[in-house]
Amino acid sequence: MEKQDLLQKFEAVVNSLNYLFIDLRVRGDSKLKIIELFVDNEKGITSEDCTIISKEIKATIEKYGLIESDYRLDVSSPGVDRPLKYLEQYKKHLNRKFELEYMENEQLHDFVGRLINITGNQLSFSNKQGEIKINFDNIKKARVLISF
Repeated sequence: MEKQDLLQKFEAVVNSLNYLFIDLRVRGDSKLKIIELFVDNEKGITSEDCTIISKEIKATIEKYGLIESDYRLDVSSPGVDRPLKYLEQYKKHLNRKFELEYMENEQLHDFVGRLINITGNQLSFSNKQGEIKINFDNIKKARVLISF
């Protein structure tokens, strides 16, 4: 089974359970496939969430015979080091510091600042230079910066 086929099936399962499908990695060899599935939601992912999703994904694999070799399935949250893909992911990161790349007037800009508000598709960020509003559709890359 091709990765694209797995991606479509797994994304449908994850979405049907009201989680966000973030990414899929398939590695390993013909004897053992390692399937890494990254999921998220507005509140964050718990180990219980991962268990629920894992059971449904395994049932889908068995039902459709998606993987013929032995496999290991790992379901987890994407972690803070991975770029955010969906607007829904930003809500749990209010008041956190971000590193952004966004388009404005057909130019790519970099910005580092704290997410202070979300209104519809508008995200407001602030730093020492002031406040900016960026439409979610204009964000090309966003990463939460961890501070200690």
